[in-house]
Amino acid sequence: MKRSKNFQQYRSKVDRTRRYPLDEAVQIIKENHYAKFDETVEVAVRLGVNPKHADQMVRGTVALPNGTGKQVRVAVFAQGEKATEAGEAGADFVGAEDLAEKIKGGWTEFDVAVATPDMMKILGPLGKVLGPRGLMPNPKTGTVTMDIGKAVKELKGGRIEFRVDKQANIAVAVGKLSFEANQIAENVLAFIDAVQRAKPAAAKGAYFLSASLCSTMSPGVKLDYQQLLAALKK
Repeated sequence: MKRSKNFQQYRSKVDRTRRYPLDEAVQIIKENHYAKFDETVEVAVRLGVNPKHADQMVRGTVALPNGTGKQVRVAVFAQGEKATEAGEAGADFVGAEDLAEKIKGGWTEFDVAVATPDMMKILGPLGKVLGPRGLMPNPKTGTVTMDIGKAVKELKGGRIEFRVDKQANIAVAVGKLSFEANQIAENVLAFIDAVQRAKPAAAKGAYFLSASLCSTMSPGVKLDYQQLLAALKK
């Protein structure tokens, strides 16, 4: 793959054999960006698990203390008082059968869906549409709940979902380059802490194998994950 001159210059400033402390890695991506838009900052980790085994699946949610910098459109499937609660909490779309009919017609202009348990009978037939897009509400990620107001506020405020892929990697957005350096660092640590807490009991040996930080247009900067784990214990 042919890389741009800007990318190559950026890469020359990063020692690809070194694992950087978090604060230094954040400074590198903030000081060397060249894109003319507010790039998304992402962190990726590789874990010592085998996702082929159900008892080694790693997934969960985390409310980033400084949000993601992204406007999240939340659709809520609820009726009565719970529908009112959703609207007051800031949900972008609230409904039941009417929302389901819109989705059957091809509408999916939302980023996350939340539902009360009684609404799952309506959402069940939409699994083939919502499932592949990662939009199907799930009790394991807190998107099927009676505490609709709390769920909507957390999602609008920066709660993200993570799940290990087939290669045992997890990558998530943890903010924007326009964030203050300490805000990005706080979000990264919150994510690492959540992944650490989600460690399966069946996982043996080293759990964190590697970690890196990057922005939309930057090369990855390897992180000293031992330093990250030590920071969580302070």
